[in-house]
Amino acid sequence: MGSLAIHVEWVLLPMFCALTGYTEKAVRRKIEDGVWLQSKHFRKAPDGRITMNVQEYYKWVEQAA
Repeated sequence: MGSLAIHVEWVLLPMFCALTGYTEKAVRRKIEDGVWLQSKHFRKAPDGRITMNVQEYYKWVEQAA
């Protein structure tokens, strides 16, 4: 059997928190402080919910290395 690869880019805030270990409060603080940028690291969905770009998060983490 072959393997299945799934590319995940934008996820809702609760999933992002589950994946990264950040609390929703910590994510919102990074957004408010301008650490994570709109349209790059996060977007608001049409219903107003915050979605996070997982790939851009990984890039952000790797830049600290």
